[in-house]
Amino acid sequence: MCGIVGYISKERNPNSLRLGLEALKRLEYRGYDSAGFAFWDAEKKEIVCQKSVGKIAKLEEKVNGNGNKPVLANPIILHTRWATTGEVTEINAHPHSDCAGKIWLAHNGIIENFHVLKQKLEEEGHKLSSDTDTEVIAHMIEKFFSGNLEDAVRKALPYLKGTYGLVVISKDDPEKLVAAKLGSPLLVGLGENEYLVASDPAAVIAHTKKVIYLDDGEMVSISPNSFSITKGYNVQQKKPENIEWDMEDAQKGGHPHFMLKEILDQPESINNSIRGRVLAEEGKARLGGIRYIEDKLREVEKIKIVACGTAYYAGLIGKYMLEEYGGVPVEVDLASEFRYRKPILDKKTMVIAVSQSGETADTLGAIKEAKEKGAMILGIVNAVGSAIARESGVGIYNHAGPEIGVASTKAFTSQVTILALLSLYLGRQRGLSLVMGQRIAKEILSLPGLVRETLNLNDRVRELAGKYKDYDNFLYLGRKYNLPVALEGALKLKEISYIHAEGYGAGEMKHGPIALIDENFPSIVICPSDSVYDKVVSCIEQIRCRKGKVVVIATEGNENIKKIADDVIYIPKTLEMLTPIVSVVPLQLFAYHMAALRGCEIDKPRNLAKSVTVE
Repeated sequence: MCGIVGYISKERNPNSLRLGLEALKRLEYRGYDSAGFAFWDAEKKEIVCQKSVGKIAKLEEKVNGNGNKPVLANPIILHTRWATTGEVTEINAHPHSDCAGKIWLAHNGIIENFHVLKQKLEEEGHKLSSDTDTEVIAHMIEKFFSGNLEDAVRKALPYLKGTYGLVVISKDDPEKLVAAKLGSPLLVGLGENEYLVASDPAAVIAHTKKVIYLDDGEMVSISPNSFSITKGYNVQQKKPENIEWDMEDAQKGGHPHFMLKEILDQPESINNSIRGRVLAEEGKARLGGIRYIEDKLREVEKIKIVACGTAYYAGLIGKYMLEEYGGVPVEVDLASEFRYRKPILDKKTMVIAVSQSGETADTLGAIKEAKEKGAMILGIVNAVGSAIARESGVGIYNHAGPEIGVASTKAFTSQVTILALLSLYLGRQRGLSLVMGQRIAKEILSLPGLVRETLNLNDRVRELAGKYKDYDNFLYLGRKYNLPVALEGALKLKEISYIHAEGYGAGEMKHGPIALIDENFPSIVICPSDSVYDKVVSCIEQIRCRKGKVVVIATEGNENIKKIADDVIYIPKTLEMLTPIVSVVPLQLFAYHMAALRGCEIDKPRNLAKSVTVE
């Protein structure tokens, strides 16, 4: 969940520290409790380290306070932290070093047995100064160091239980950068006169689009003129891949926040997800990533979707779609629980892993468990080359472009769109009629326009946020396809405005949550004109009887709903199965404007990180 950058240039670059900090800032959404760097200064013949609590800007202030002089920092390692072990203090910030300050490393992940290792190291005379699990790695490498850094790292790694993506430098083997991966993302960027190691492509995109993704158990040793990837003592030959997006995609584009940009990007991101995949006349979906297993898909008897957070809610919508139109029974599991309930799996079970980053540790663990039990794995991920994409073998990429805001928006609508395509694909294999297939295909193609139309409500939603910004509790309600949308809407409000919000099934409201309703507890009810419309209207009536305020998301043209709502937001009509892709948009905007009006940090909300790579 932390951001890691390693940089080494073929020629000593006086701007390397500045370049490293710029790369690190592009990873700040991964962690922003503290930041630091360490580099080899060839002139002083020593490793220089600087750390700061808070965001990277605080670290830059320290650098600028030193006169902002060019520094020949080569190699350099940098880190921005999301605390997992040890409080947020300067001493717990990365990089960490060994006893003598000769070996320095930055780490993403969790070392589960660090207490045991720390005790043994201290018994051997090592002095550890931080409360982190990371520091023990530096001392373990010190223990095995005898002049060659990669040999010491290779010998230390088997003692570590847990996950790691790490970069290491050493005063006694100075012109070298060593990195290793197990369970945490790490890639190597191949620049023209430079190499970069990073936990995310966003860090390297300004330098190169040519990258090599490291697999679990692999280590890379980089010198100014060459690099070598090994697994154990075996050299690995790996072909570089190209990052599919551009630097401009990872910038705000004139908007005040990445989140707003990404909400407004959704017509384009959805269009990218469906481009070339909809055969309107045939009423079918064309999904190239799964064409090799078409016959196996016909034999699938049940589907299990595993995901976390927002992706889990997308999976819940996918369950309705896949059962109603794909003709397959579906269960949706929180990936963090999947391994711990002994799921019943076989060769006729397909496990679908949904993850924006493709690195979510819980989801990755779930699919590894499923593979061991013989299930077919299909990944729905946005990040090409990610761990889940590689572990799945087959899958469907979102092609939504980078999502920088921690609170997911365009990735969610893209995931639901992909699940709609998959439902159409499987449905047409299993007896979905041509006419219905054509109708679904046509409506999927119309989604970018419908979302664009919904985004025109931005001013109206901002006005509503101004009306409700001082309320501290909200209830979000929906049924059927829009129950998960209620859960997602409540999550968005919690994530970025720090307002307590509960998402609930409208039919369940009377079984408990109705006790909360009064004039100070507003409800946001998703009530499109669909098969459960009358049921949801009854729920609204029950709230009104108890003087609760109600904001309704309703279908255009429904004038009657105004009689029982305090406020109405109208969305365009589409197929019931696709309504969530439209109905969630005003909820995203509402959360955004509520957070902005309350002065909250929107792109980097407290305590959260974008890519959750620890369990």
